Amino acid sequence: MKITHISAECYPIAKVGGLADVVGALPKYQKSSKITSQVIMPFYDNKFTSSNEFKTIYESKLKLGSKDFSFRVLEFKKNALDFDVFLIDVPDLLFKEYVYSSDDTNRFLAFQIATLDWILTWKKKPSIIHCHDHHTGLIPFMLQEAHNFKSLNKIPTVLTIHNAQYQGWFAHDKINLIPKFDLNNIGLLDWNNQINPLAAAIKCAWAVTTVSPSYMEELKQNANGLESLLQHESKKCNGILNGIDTSVWNPETDEFIIKNYKNRTLNSGRLANKKWLCETFNLDFEKPLFAFIGRLVYEKGTDLLPEVLEIALKNKNISVLVLGSGNEDTQNKLKTLISKHKNYYYAFIGYDEKLSHIIYAGADFLLMPSRVEPCGLNQMYALRYGTIPIVRNIGGLKDTVIDIDNNGFGIIHEEVEVNQILHAILRALNLYSSKTKFNKIRKEIMEIDHSWNVSANEYNKLYQSLLKK
Repeated sequence: MKITHISAECYPIAKVGGLADVVGALPKYQKSSKITSQVIMPFYDNKFTSSNEFKTIYESKLKLGSKDFSFRVLEFKKNALDFDVFLIDVPDLLFKEYVYSSDDTNRFLAFQIATLDWILTWKKKPSIIHCHDHHTGLIPFMLQEAHNFKSLNKIPTVLTIHNAQYQGWFAHDKINLIPKFDLNNIGLLDWNNQINPLAAAIKCAWAVTTVSPSYMEELKQNANGLESLLQHESKKCNGILNGIDTSVWNPETDEFIIKNYKNRTLNSGRLANKKWLCETFNLDFEKPLFAFIGRLVYEKGTDLLPEVLEIALKNKNISVLVLGSGNEDTQNKLKTLISKHKNYYYAFIGYDEKLSHIIYAGADFLLMPSRVEPCGLNQMYALRYGTIPIVRNIGGLKDTVIDIDNNGFGIIHEEVEVNQILHAILRALNLYSSKTKFNKIRKEIMEIDHSWNVSANEYNKLYQSLLKK
């Protein structure tokens, strides 16, 4: 079985969010004697691509409306990953320093067309084409309806929705950019009088998955306008919980952290990492360290963080470290708190992969007050490193964290509301003061298996069921 993943992101080549982590791990765990898994993604002008060498394995031109664009397919001269990766180079559109922009309709349409043009030339076609999010959402439609690609229409397609808030909408006046198809079937592209790539993929893919069971059920009630469509297509929809790459996220071998540790040496290892964080960011080592890692956007509940932290820091009984970027107003408010709460608070605006690993290895608690969390990987990373998650009861957070009051290991609040988040922090402080229970939980959560092995097996079962059709 040959699985071809098509995605805008893949860690470590290009990462904006959790999509990259999934696409960079799932193919690795799918590999077996009977399965070949590979990734096709755009070729960006970034640090990773500039520091690796590639060779051209295919060249051609693609048509985007009335314009022709040259493109190449590249592969590593020396593969840096555990699976094959092919990069689509459309110099005029894709080879940029950024992954996403205001011109994404043209960019990702060109990417999808070039990908399918190349697949047409393969002697051994994919057994399954697995598309990720709206950036590849027109592929199931084009395989089914576009005249050029009808010879591929018996290849089963899977769509994974990583975040339904983003759907790739564009106006009907760009319909000419899509390869020719029977216009009687234009309804497959349309949703609410716009061309909607994510909606088209839900309609045309053979199977649709989301990244956690709870998120799939939530989407039927709240999917940024796609609720009725997902309800209608529910028979082909499944929620498969994401995993984490335990070879990358492993405190025993992690090259990023200050001191490696395993369950037996948890206390000394975590203390060394916490000490480094507190010395680096001028925080009180004696206080419990709360952290946030992620995008500073409304979906993550971070608009409330400045108010929550202002109140929580008033009594100077906690330390807080924030790592993230996003909404400018939120960034500015978080930076303002630094001078007000010296020795107890710091906000690192931006993203640093090494620092994120050290925070997971050194913080006592991880805050995730999300309004939307399709799966969430951060809480799984935290558990793997012995950091206790404080989460809102939604999406994948609901599927992976059990509250300490229910014989669990995390702290849960029901709503994204200042007082509820503050109450969760208070509960965390009470847990921290009970050292025996606190240390027992930290040791237990390191043993929870959230590896990709289980998730990859679920995807393989899904592929097999599609091939039987």
